[in-house]
Amino acid sequence: MSKKHTAHMEQAEAPNPAGAEPVADPAAELKTALADAQQKAAQNWDGYVRAVAELDNLRKRSQRDLENAHRYALERFLQELLPVKDSLEAGIAAAAGSADNLREGLEMTLKMLAALLERFDVREINPARGAAFNPEQHEAMTLQPSTDTSPGAVLQTVQKGYLLNDRLLRAARVIVAKSPDAAA
Repeated sequence: MSKKHTAHMEQAEAPNPAGAEPVADPAAELKTALADAQQKAAQNWDGYVRAVAELDNLRKRSQRDLENAHRYALERFLQELLPVKDSLEAGIAAAAGSADNLREGLEMTLKMLAALLERFDVREINPARGAAFNPEQHEAMTLQPSTDTSPGAVLQTVQKGYLLNDRLLRAARVIVAKSPDAAA
């Protein structure tokens, strides 16, 4: 081998002096660039999947809110209408002894109102004497001692309650039994 060729080979194998740029391996650079691109693609795909899921959840939540708005739109109106029904019932009870046209008119009006409420899925909560007190549907007005009804049971319904599509519109107001020997 010539001196010139040997010197060139030694120079190629010699380590780079400090500060000199290393000779790049094109395959290694491509592998690194590919790994970086794959990582970025995975991050972008993950972000896309999360965005699609969030949009789907938002759509479902909006649909549910809209259905609830339609379903319970009458709630406030019905809360204002219920005292009218209560008054009609009280008027009929007061006119129970008479057989005149006024009583019949009140009863017909009450039937029409009851039919209207039923059409809009409004149901009465009118617990019978002896029924278990349900704090989710009943409001205890007072406790009274009772020997013929078990403690914690309804003695009397003071005012009926109502449900709108299984949602409490107004709790039934009741008198609840307590044991006669319980301290006041």
